[in-house]
Amino acid sequence: MVALAGPDADNVRLVPPPRADDAPHPMHIESLRRRLRAAGAMPLHEQRVLRDWLQRRSRDAGRRRADDFLPKPLREALPAIDAELDGLARLVSTHPTDGGSARLLVALADGQTVESVLLPRGGLCVSSQVGCAVGCQFCMTGRSGLIRQLTGGEIAAQVVLARSLRAVKKVVFMGMGEPAHNLDHVLDAIELLGTEGNIGHKSLVFSTVGDRRAFERLPLGPVKPALALSLHTTKPALRDILLPRAPRITPAELVALGEQYARATHYPVQYQWTLLEGINDGEDELDGIVDLLRGKFAVLNMIPWNSIPDLQFRRPSWERAREIARTLHRRGVLTKLRDSAGQEVDGGCGQLRARALAAGEKTIPVRAA
Repeated sequence: MVALAGPDADNVRLVPPPRADDAPHPMHIESLRRRLRAAGAMPLHEQRVLRDWLQRRSRDAGRRRADDFLPKPLREALPAIDAELDGLARLVSTHPTDGGSARLLVALADGQTVESVLLPRGGLCVSSQVGCAVGCQFCMTGRSGLIRQLTGGEIAAQVVLARSLRAVKKVVFMGMGEPAHNLDHVLDAIELLGTEGNIGHKSLVFSTVGDRRAFERLPLGPVKPALALSLHTTKPALRDILLPRAPRITPAELVALGEQYARATHYPVQYQWTLLEGINDGEDELDGIVDLLRGKFAVLNMIPWNSIPDLQFRRPSWERAREIARTLHRRGVLTKLRDSAGQEVDGGCGQLRARALAAGEKTIPVRAA
C-alpha cells in the first residue's frame, strides 16, 4: 500500500477568471463580440466571423463572399483581429502515439503552455487552466498549483489549432485544470463551440471533480454538455486524500448529483476512475462501485494510471484492468476500459509542460508567425 499524505488546503489560492467587462481583448469571448460590434457587425456578421474562425473556413467560401456580405469597417478591422486570434494558441510540439492519439504542447500568447490531446475518431481533450488547484496526488498538473485561468477564447483556440491538424467532432474538458474552478469562461467556450463551432451538445464533455456550482449552472445554459465526474474511489476518506483540495462531496453525494443531471439531460454521466494498483483496485472498491452505480444512468471509464517516474503509485497490469472491467460489467455496471492517450510518450497531462520547463525556460516564449 502506498503511503499518502493527507489534505493540505492552507496554501490554496484560486485565481479569479478575468472579468468580461475588463479592457476588451479577443481572449475573452464577450469582449471579442463587443469588438466585432464596435466595428459594425450585426448579429449575422458576428456569427459569420466566429464560425469562420472556429471552423477554419475561408471567408470567401460559400455563396456570400466576405467582401459582399460584411460591412466595410468590419472588413478593415478583421486583419488585426485575425492576427490576435491566431496568436491565442500556437503549436510548440506534437507527440503522436501508435493508437492514433497525439499530445500537443500549446503556447499561449503570454508564453505560458498547456496541453491538448488529439483523440481517435475526431475527439480532442482541451485544458481550461494553466496548472490546477485540486492537487490530485496521482496527477502531474496539480503539482504546480494553479498558475492562471484560461479565457473562453483561449479554450476555443485549442480547438481551432487542433482543426488545423485533423477534424474535431468532440471536445472533452479533461486536460490541465479543473473546469469548475473556471466556470464562467468554460461555459462561454462550451456555448460558442456548441453553436458557432458546429459541435453537438452531447459531444462537449464537462469533466469535474465535483463542484456544486457546476451542478447548479450546467442545466441553465443554452448548450447542456455531457458530464464526466472524477470518482476514483468509493471511500470518502480515501477520496479526501487522493483529491486533497476537491470540494468535500462524498462519492455517494457525487453520484446522486450526477444522476440528477443525467435524468434531466437524458444523457448518461461518465464516471472517471484512475486505476492505482493497491489503492483502488481491490474487491472492496468493486463492491462499492456496484453499490453506487448499478441501476444508474451511467458509464464507468476505467483508466490505468499514467505513470509519473517520481511518484510511488503503480500502474496495474492490463490483464488486471481487463479482469476488473469484466467483473463490473457482469455485476451490472456498464464499464469501459480506456488507455491513457499519453502513456506511450510519457505525456500524461502536465508531463509535456513539465519537461519543457525543466529544459530551462520558466515559460515557453512564443515565436512570431
